Amino acid sequence: MKTKQIVFTKPYTAELLEVECLSPKEHEVTVQLEYSAISLGTEKANLIGERNGTGVSETDKAIFPRTVGYSAAGIVTEIGNGVQNVSVGDRVVVYWEKHKKNMTVPENHVLKIPDEISTQEASMALIATFPLAAIRKTRLEIGESAMVMGLGILGIFAVQELKAAGAYPVIAVDPIAERREMALRMGADYVFDPTAEDFVKAVKKANDGKGVNVCIEVTGLGIGLIQALDCMKSMGRVALLGCTRSSKFEIDYYGKVHGRGISLIGAHTVARPKVESSAGLWTDEDDLRTILNLIKGKRLNFKDMVCEIHSPAEAYDVYLRLANEKNFPIGVLFDWSKI
Repeated sequence: MKTKQIVFTKPYTAELLEVECLSPKEHEVTVQLEYSAISLGTEKANLIGERNGTGVSETDKAIFPRTVGYSAAGIVTEIGNGVQNVSVGDRVVVYWEKHKKNMTVPENHVLKIPDEISTQEASMALIATFPLAAIRKTRLEIGESAMVMGLGILGIFAVQELKAAGAYPVIAVDPIAERREMALRMGADYVFDPTAEDFVKAVKKANDGKGVNVCIEVTGLGIGLIQALDCMKSMGRVALLGCTRSSKFEIDYYGKVHGRGISLIGAHTVARPKVESSAGLWTDEDDLRTILNLIKGKRLNFKDMVCEIHSPAEAYDVYLRLANEKNFPIGVLFDWSKI
C-alpha cells in the first residue's frame, strides 16, 4: 500500500513523499494516523543537520534524508497473527515511529487510548514521558522545590508533572515571555527570565532564600546548565533532559558541583529499562500508561497544550518556521485526515 510520509530530504527542507506501507506480519499492527506531534528540539536538530545521538561525533557530517516523528495516535486498521492486546478499530498511541499516515509497527509500539482521551491529546503522550522519566530519576519528594530550565514542549510538560508529583514551589525559567506566561497557566508557581541581572537571587528568594532541590534542565545549553547549578541547594539534583549537542563550554565542577554535593543525572529518554520497571526507572510502556491515566484523572492538561494543527501538506512551511522562529508554538500537531 502506498502512503504519505514527511521526510527531511536536505537541511531546512521537509517534503511530503509517497512511500510504502507493508502489511502486518506476526505480532505487528497497521495503524492509520489521526495526529502526530512535533518534538521541537529533536526535530529541529534533525532538520538543520545538527548532531543527533550520543554516539555521533560533533564533527560528523549530517546525512540526509532523515525521518522523524515518534509520538502519534491513530486507529488500528489491520493486525497480524498473534496480536493479543489490540483489535481492528482500536484507538492507539503509536510510539517510536514516524510522521507517516499509514504505518505497520510492532504490537509493543502501540497502546490503547482510554475513551475519555482524544487522539489529539494522546498524540503527545510519548513526548510527555521524557520529563516524567527525568523527574523519577531525581527521586523528588513531596514538598521539595523544583525548577525547570527551558520551556519548550518538554519543559511545559515538566512543569505540569512536577506539580502533580507534589513539588513546591515549581519554578519555570525561559527568556521568552510568552513561554513563561504559558508555564504559569500550566501550574508554575513562579517564572523567571534567565537573562535578568538578578536571576539567581530571584530564584533563591522564591525558595525561602535557599536554592532549589531539583532541577529539570531542558535547554541543552552550557549556559543553561551553569545557571541551573548556581540556583541549586547543597545536595541538589539536576536531571540533564535537554540534549547538549555541543560540548564547547566549561563548568567549574569543583565549585559548582563537587564541593556542594550536587548530583548530575543523565536523563535522556533512551536511558531507561526496556522490559521491567523498578523504583525511579520505568519503561516506555509503563510511563505512557501513567501519562494517559494522569490525563484521564485531570492531573495533566493536554488540551491547552495544542497550539496549532496543520495538514502534513504544509510540512515545508511548518518546519521552516521551526528552524527560524525563536518562539515557535509549543504544541504543534499534524492532522493526517487532511491528506
